[in-house]
Amino acid sequence: MTRLAIVDVGCGNTGSVAMAFRRLGAVPVITGDADEIVAASHVVLPGVGAAGFAMERIEALGLASLLSHLTQPVLGICLGMQLLFERSEEEGIACLGLVPGQVRKLAPAPRRPVPHMGWSKLSVGSAEPGLGDGDYVYFAHSFACDDGPYSIATTDYGAPITAAMRRGNYLGVQFHPERSGKAGARLLEAFLEQ
Repeated sequence: MTRLAIVDVGCGNTGSVAMAFRRLGAVPVITGDADEIVAASHVVLPGVGAAGFAMERIEALGLASLLSHLTQPVLGICLGMQLLFERSEEEGIACLGLVPGQVRKLAPAPRRPVPHMGWSKLSVGSAEPGLGDGDYVYFAHSFACDDGPYSIATTDYGAPITAAMRRGNYLGVQFHPERSGKAGARLLEAFLEQ
């Protein structure tokens, strides 16, 4: 049976992420308890909010090292994915350092406001369960991760930005699967099946 832990980073979309997993039949627990996180078969690092606040909360709960050494499938959503990288320009903070690269502020331009909010098309670079080339998914963010060797899907927002990445058991998505209709549900189902 899937034991799903959603890490309580003290901000953001934990409730809507939990509801999306409940619709798929999972029974998530929102927790900041290290023992519950370690015992879970799957872990989700959600987030809507500020990287500095989220990292302070993770440090205060004593979870930084634990999150960096999990062996079960881990899914970072939006800010949760950004926290997997080395650094963020948002408040100039060090993140968990699991993925090389930096999170950078999006540059506004005509027809490309910041924050990037709305539906954008995925370009999927490698076969990944739950992601389809050309899928439209919902984004809401002002910062984006470097496109690099661990990117498995991008979207174009003036330049390619990482929409999804994978490094070992860590999967991250910049978009919000809990708000992305059938495409988002497919991704969450595929994560639960890992």
